[in-house]
Amino acid sequence: MNAILLKGMQIYSEEQKIEAGYIQLQDHKIIGVGPITNLPETEGFEVIEVSPSFKAIPGLIDIHIHGVNGADVMDATAEALETMSAALPKEGTTSFLATTMTQSQAAIEHALINSGNYIEKQQSPGKAEILGIHLEGPYVNKARAGAQPVEFIVDSSIEQFKKWNNLAKQSIKIVTLAPEQPGGIEMVKYLNENGIIASIGHSDATYEEVTQAIEAGAKHVTHLFNQMRGLHHREPGVVGAALLRDELTAEIIADGVHVRPEMVKLAFQQKGKTELILITDSMRAKCLKNGVYDLGGQAVTVEDGKAVLHDGTLAGSILKLGHAMKNMMDFTSCSLEDTIQMASVNPAKQLNVFDRKGTITIGKDADIVILDEQLEVAMTFCRGELAYHRGGEHQ
Repeated sequence: MNAILLKGMQIYSEEQKIEAGYIQLQDHKIIGVGPITNLPETEGFEVIEVSPSFKAIPGLIDIHIHGVNGADVMDATAEALETMSAALPKEGTTSFLATTMTQSQAAIEHALINSGNYIEKQQSPGKAEILGIHLEGPYVNKARAGAQPVEFIVDSSIEQFKKWNNLAKQSIKIVTLAPEQPGGIEMVKYLNENGIIASIGHSDATYEEVTQAIEAGAKHVTHLFNQMRGLHHREPGVVGAALLRDELTAEIIADGVHVRPEMVKLAFQQKGKTELILITDSMRAKCLKNGVYDLGGQAVTVEDGKAVLHDGTLAGSILKLGHAMKNMMDFTSCSLEDTIQMASVNPAKQLNVFDRKGTITIGKDADIVILDEQLEVAMTFCRGELAYHRGGEHQ
């Protein structure tokens, strides 16, 4: 197994920021981290000298992503997931949840079977790792459908979900649902009892209905502000509950399109760095040029950084997670450390994989991103193997 030594750059480790440090990677794990003055014997390691102005941060975790580079989870092919896993390290993403969407029962089942098989048998180091599946819909509210096709929206069914999770080899980690719909609260309880995250999304719930869902075990909110009952001074709605209730961790799409920068700032001031998770919710058109693309059988027009259905409804994003971090810093004046918390630490904790992901710590998976002076991705290591390198600039 190739042993790699990264040396010279700033390191944002779990414990501290190291000004000039080293990281040793071996057998897919981080085996050493520290200041360069404490560098042990380097024999046997491939040494990569990194500019002192570059920064090493933990790999980013995207818990809500549908597609990238022409591929989509709903394509239900191994090739699509392979394309996504190969493309995402370019934006600093080293692991993600394969996210489905509301479609016919058959289409969802094909995607679940395909993702479950891929997760179990076809993952390899050097590509972004699929940590599980995010089932977005079909248990949502037609009044808040967004780009979820209304003809396929159904009420929550525990029996159907059990079947689906079996088809997915028990790899469903998050379910986005509307708790106010028939069977919603029962589904939240079932998911919570079985260690699956119940996320409130595409929901028209009142504050009281969200409170009931929290009591039943809901602990997550899907793309805060988007396709949910908004904040009103006589009815706080889903947004009010998300901002007020510490039990809820909220995803946010920080592209300046889905949520205005001022509202991103409001969310950050209210929730803080520990209760927000940066996501992309990106579709297959990410990394491709302007044009018309498919999303769950619907035509989506991508132009000037926006992806919309024919009626103007936003249909996923073309946001890169590394850019979401930069946007977050621009919108809120938060620090790079804060964005690492929101893009690496929080998703790892929410998915219960913090023992192996989310920080640069000895013993964890060697998921490392090297950022340049402009905080653009220069190199990405996925489980100890170089997955992306933007030319020979580290020399």
